[in-house]
Amino acid sequence: MATVVALHAHPDDEVITTGGTLAQAAASGHRVVIVVASDGIMGAAYDAEPTRINELRASAAILGAERVVHLGYADSGHGPIFYPDPPDRVRFARADTEEAAGRLAAILREENAALLLSYDANGGYGHRDHVKVHEVGRRAAELAGVPRVLEATMPRDFAERMLALARFLRIPVRYDPADLRNTFSPSSAITHRIDVRRFARQKQAALAAHRSQVNGSGRLSPAMRFLIRVPAPVFGVLLGREWFVEARRKRPSQ
Repeated sequence: MATVVALHAHPDDEVITTGGTLAQAAASGHRVVIVVASDGIMGAAYDAEPTRINELRASAAILGAERVVHLGYADSGHGPIFYPDPPDRVRFARADTEEAAGRLAAILREENAALLLSYDANGGYGHRDHVKVHEVGRRAAELAGVPRVLEATMPRDFAERMLALARFLRIPVRYDPADLRNTFSPSSAITHRIDVRRFARQKQAALAAHRSQVNGSGRLSPAMRFLIRVPAPVFGVLLGREWFVEARRKRPSQ
């Protein structure tokens, strides 16, 4: 059996785009490791309880992951304001790509990873930390010689339909449809479409484990509250498919 390592930007990201894939890999007997760049804390780590990391551990256990690792960076936040670094660490989006990739590569080598999951070039919906995941994941895979990299994404037209559905159901999601033109991936770029509906209950339970986000006031909190309350079959219809773009390995220089 192989080891699958999933690099994510923040706790809860592991569920939305890869939760079913990770549950499926674990159920098939593969070792699953979840790495997060940021612990989701905007300020200094010593001033906050590790709530989100603890929620991540609970989510990971539900999905069947055997190990959770935090790379040691702070959340960079989303939006026009890019706050200064907290006193004890660097915000992930400001991290030196080579240094961050080195940290991840060490884990990939230790785990003898056969597959790395990360994000597409747009970082999904464009969060600066998600874009950094793409850059760091690609470089770490090169450094560690990981044979396959699948980058989580979503067909742009599907994202548009989901946003329209959210508005029809009066779920307050703070996204402008115009912003989707430069996010996620066109359908033509997607190489893997995975049906994970049979893992809908696990994925929904893993999402519910992120209580601070479900009950919070973040931009995705209303949608998360809606998703954990719908019947599992409905959840499966909404989030029962996951999509990836396979990264092409660079040819060795002549």
